[in-house]
Amino acid sequence: MKKARQLRLFPKARRHAGGRPPKGDRAGVSHLRREALSRHHAVHVTLRTVGSVPGLRRQRALPLIEEAIRAARLRFGMRIVHYSVQGNHLHLLVEAEDRTSLARAMQGLAIRLAKALNRIFARKGQVWADRYHAHVLRSRREAASALRYLLGNFARHAKQWGDCAARPFADVFSSVRFLGFATSDAPVAPPRTWLLRFGWRDDGA
Repeated sequence: MKKARQLRLFPKARRHAGGRPPKGDRAGVSHLRREALSRHHAVHVTLRTVGSVPGLRRQRALPLIEEAIRAARLRFGMRIVHYSVQGNHLHLLVEAEDRTSLARAMQGLAIRLAKALNRIFARKGQVWADRYHAHVLRSRREAASALRYLLGNFARHAKQWGDCAARPFADVFSSVRFLGFATSDAPVAPPRTWLLRFGWRDDGA
């Protein structure tokens, strides 16, 4: 049986010859200067685990993952609007005041999550394979594509996990249940950018 391939929303970044070497066995995220962003943009962020970390899609892991996201959802000028937990990576849709705000907030979140996952799985050491990957969303089409990708990722991988009864937008390991209902005690915050509030609904496709 052929191994299912992970779909890519954005092309994999190519590494520059110089710069800091990557963590883990392979080059994951370019260490060149990150692209600029403003509070009017949204950002699709991906964090990938090292191979020794067990799969994240476990019922006992979800509460602590959501707790870490909830604690970081409104810190350092970054808002976490959506998330999707996959086997070896975590997708986030966030808003940030600027590149510095995003970097500070993501550093804190990565540490929170790493501590929680090491505690859950009774392990020590490195959790993330490399620094986070960030793609700035500047258009209605990009925002709509990212939302559909995050909240529909479970259905795409249903066959890989052997869940033939899976349906789109039914994934408890994502924030789809908070879409339009991000209350004060939810792990995510309601969006403020025009793109994530209204723009994505009419992407011009």
